Amino acid sequence: MKKIDIEKSKNDDAMKLLLSQVNRTLQKIHLGGGQKKIDKQHSRGKMTARERIDYLLDDDSDFFEIGAFAGHEMYEEYGGCPGGGVVMGIGHVTGRQCMIIANDATVKAGAWFPITAKKNMRAQEIAMENRLPVIYLVDSAGVFLPMQDEIFPDKEHFGRMFRNNAKMSSMGILQISAIMGSCVAGGAYLPIMSDEALIVDKTGSIFLAGPYLVKAAIGEEVDKETLGGAETQSEISGVTDYKMPDEKTCLDTIRDLMDKVGHFEKAGFDRIKAQPPLGEKDSILEIFPAERTKPYKTVEVLECIVDEGKLTQYKEGYGKTMICAYARIDGWAVGIVANNREIIKTKTGEMQFGGVIYSDSADKAARFIMNCNQKKIPLVFFHDVTGFMVGSRSEHGGIIKDGAKMVNAVSNSTVPKFSIVMGNSYGAGNYAMCGKAYDPRLIVAWPTAKIAVMGGSQAASTLLQIQVASMKRKGEEVDEQKQKELFEKIKNRYDRQTTPEYAAARLWVDAIIDPRETRKIISTGIQAANNAEVEKFNVGVLQT
Repeated sequence: MKKIDIEKSKNDDAMKLLLSQVNRTLQKIHLGGGQKKIDKQHSRGKMTARERIDYLLDDDSDFFEIGAFAGHEMYEEYGGCPGGGVVMGIGHVTGRQCMIIANDATVKAGAWFPITAKKNMRAQEIAMENRLPVIYLVDSAGVFLPMQDEIFPDKEHFGRMFRNNAKMSSMGILQISAIMGSCVAGGAYLPIMSDEALIVDKTGSIFLAGPYLVKAAIGEEVDKETLGGAETQSEISGVTDYKMPDEKTCLDTIRDLMDKVGHFEKAGFDRIKAQPPLGEKDSILEIFPAERTKPYKTVEVLECIVDEGKLTQYKEGYGKTMICAYARIDGWAVGIVANNREIIKTKTGEMQFGGVIYSDSADKAARFIMNCNQKKIPLVFFHDVTGFMVGSRSEHGGIIKDGAKMVNAVSNSTVPKFSIVMGNSYGAGNYAMCGKAYDPRLIVAWPTAKIAVMGGSQAASTLLQIQVASMKRKGEEVDEQKQKELFEKIKNRYDRQTTPEYAAARLWVDAIIDPRETRKIISTGIQAANNAEVEKFNVGVLQT
């Protein structure tokens, strides 16, 4: 008994250490361009992006921030881009769940880096999938010109934003924009393609070309206010709809506008009164092993997340390396697909490795996913997967066919899907478990997550063999010590690329979360998804 307690304590300490590291990084990110830039913003009578969002939200509203790590340790040759230069997330405004997007003018004057565009389009994607109203708090100098070739011309670049504005408008998704600072060049289309636009007097401005460019282009000398200030655009051009005397009045007016919006038909996902999960809130930290190679009972982790710890397992005795179960999370009915990390002994005496997808577990998951679509039950995937089983026995048994069946079911699923990357998410296992490429409504990672084609040691061994063979062909001597040095160099580089911070910086995941917040995040996601009706499910060609 004492040994178990020590093990739990080690697990708890390890997870809390990782969470502490994540939170320290977030504190730096939340400062945006730094305290001096924040002070400068205040001296001009302006709030920061985070202060604007805090003021706009209902007093009792949580704010699920999306993409906080975007741009982390990227663009360092330009001084970095904390948070991708924009703050965004889901919160409640006058009781209505909204997507809020606020440019951070403390980061390069709110200029758009490639990751900024990617982050904004992720917010628009979430809004479109879930019919969430969008509130843009605009304060941006436009495209970051030194990187214009990586942000301007391609399909998923800057221009896609305005196409999305138009698409959302045609879908009946409300968009409100507040021009609270600069709004220049192509960026000027975003607020004016919204349904309604507000502008703050003296600090807000909007024009296709600023004073310097106008002088260079046509020789006209004109000041910023005359060219595109609040008075010009509200009282002469009629471009904006509301002229606001200050930022607080502007934000109060947005709340007033949101208060009058009508309601659409809901998707109809089932929800009853929420019940607490099993155990204390910290129990989940004690179960997840500090040593990631150790097996553990995934069911015990799930019991810390679902209401009353109650799981109704589908085909419990079959395909045991995959747990498929009906449950409730914060009252919402869900279908859970989770990798089982226990070592499994089959009826035939065969040992199956936890976290590996075998033919029977893939078949079971595919059938369960189809059942959830039939019943209109949202799906939640819990990743701790090293991939599909390999080897001659698996190939002869048709592992590719069964894996394809699961991927097909995930791809064509129309009920909302949510992914929680608890541990490993490797190779095709990432795909089958609804990785980012498979359109989860939200995908979040625990600090213990690892996302890659394969584990660091396996990848380093493979890459080392290739590199050593290449060196030998060139006549180079590669002794054991040299191979060891090369292995460590390759492994360290690869391991850095598998961290949750690396993934979150590139928006492979929407956020790194505290495992204790998993219930809340899933509930927030399903509440958002309930705003959009579910399309008819059609699995297409599915080999049996």
